[in-house]
Amino acid sequence: MTKLGGSFNIGNKLRVSRIGYGAMQLPGPGVWGPSPDPDNAKAVLRAALELGIDFIDTADSYGPDVADELIHDALWPYPEQLTIATKTGLLRTGPGEWHPLARPEYIRQQCEMSLRKLGVEQIQLFQLHRIDPLVPLEDQVGTFKELQQQGKIAHIGLSEVSVDEIKKASQVAKIDTVQNLYNLGNRQSEEVLNYCQENQIGFIPWFPIQTGQLASGEGILGKIASDLGATPAQVAIAWLLHKSPVMLPIPGTKSIAHLKENVEAADIELSQEQMKLLDSVAK
Repeated sequence: MTKLGGSFNIGNKLRVSRIGYGAMQLPGPGVWGPSPDPDNAKAVLRAALELGIDFIDTADSYGPDVADELIHDALWPYPEQLTIATKTGLLRTGPGEWHPLARPEYIRQQCEMSLRKLGVEQIQLFQLHRIDPLVPLEDQVGTFKELQQQGKIAHIGLSEVSVDEIKKASQVAKIDTVQNLYNLGNRQSEEVLNYCQENQIGFIPWFPIQTGQLASGEGILGKIASDLGATPAQVAIAWLLHKSPVMLPIPGTKSIAHLKENVEAADIELSQEQMKLLDSVAK
């Protein structure tokens, strides 16, 4: 089966479609509490698989645990081709409140909880959601490596990190993905993306569709979208896919219509001239 946007092999082993689905929007407001419409949330998850998505990104902090439980309820038993990635390292104390917590005992506990909530024997990609400034990085990544050696996780990822932090973590364990904020209007992680491409590390841009003026259809983005008969959001996703072969966008949504729109971005071809124009947007 053809992969959406082509494919990427995480860690040279785990082949996933280059357009995935991010589960952050499934819980309630502020990424807190139950979904306001759990039946719809589960329908969106099932539709994602039907549309060809085989890579879902979640986290124990989404809800907390709400997204994991919805994924299990909607999709278990999982099809063989589905990869579920999750994250730990953020403690939730209320709506919109996120606090780094990555002590070794907490990482171990949350790994066990994620295995149970998701109903899997091994987490295929386990990511450190944020580096805890109160814990040595080598202890945080070292705990991930121990879990990997125990067979509880297959691949290790990091989130919101610099090139220096990736290099430091790589001295402890093999880092297979990096998940940083990156989109058409925010390129602060350009150096990290370049490093990931040079080292065949999957780059997962969170918040891949820039909201605000860029997505309103004005200016260069709007003109290119109009010329292609596409939406600005679709062009923003297509730009990511064209930007780098290690790019793995995971746009999230609570709408099946928007989900279909996101998936259709895989079919958009951008010319070199259009790419240059889009590259100039944030400059």
